[in-house]
Amino acid sequence: MAGEKYLEAGKITSVHGIRGEVKVLPLCDDPQLLVQLDTLYYKSGVPVMIEYARVHKNMVIMKLENVSSADEAQKLRGRVLYLDRDDVELPQGCYFIQDLLGMTVKDSESGKVYGTLTDVFQTGANDVYTVVSAEGKEYLVPAVPDVIMKNDLDNNIMYIKPLDGLFDE
Repeated sequence: MAGEKYLEAGKITSVHGIRGEVKVLPLCDDPQLLVQLDTLYYKSGVPVMIEYARVHKNMVIMKLENVSSADEAQKLRGRVLYLDRDDVELPQGCYFIQDLLGMTVKDSESGKVYGTLTDVFQTGANDVYTVVSAEGKEYLVPAVPDVIMKNDLDNNIMYIKPLDGLFDE
């Protein structure tokens, strides 16, 4: 099951220079992804053509088509840019965070339901999933191959093999 067609990719934070370039704060885990795309979109689905883009520090400097002055670029401040999931090919075993949120988390052996995946923290070494039980208790599950056995996007279920003590009271 694929989720929403458009996913938040970045937010225009300021103008860069006088030629209409904008600074974009990436809302994805790799700013390089934004540099590889030719088209982004506004929330309405209107395409935004990218003339060129480059990573600068942790931001992306982007030149958008039909934006040729600092004044025109200034009017775009605060706008969120979206990517079309069909424009991005994820490597095997990688997922859009949006598709993982709301998944039911089950034990891969017993079938016991631990809760619902509500958040993903990107820590650098590996992601950490927040799982909330039916009783409202939060658990932090490391997103490592020894723990995450299978993601069944079609049925919205994540199968895990929890570390010893992870769900102990």
